[in-house]
Amino acid sequence: MDILNSNGVTFFAVLVTIVSALLLLIIWLLLKMIAWGKSMSKGAYLFLAFFPLISLMPIPPPTYENVQKAKQEQRKRKEDSGDPPDEEI
Repeated sequence: MDILNSNGVTFFAVLVTIVSALLLLIIWLLLKMIAWGKSMSKGAYLFLAFFPLISLMPIPPPTYENVQKAKQEQRKRKEDSGDPPDEEI
């Protein structure tokens, strides 16, 4: 099976063209965003400049230890309350 289409353009050439066009579009959009940020007030420009840094900070994992401790304490209180355990006959 030949990877050439009817015009003789390979799939690789089409892929490189699409990736290049997307890269140029991203660069153009970033430059437009910088120009837009510079036209705003200084506070908004600083916010725009530091906003991407949020993605560099690690997100702490959720702590389930406190929930587990609370469940254990609840069970312990229920057992200490003096209620007889439910027994199945």
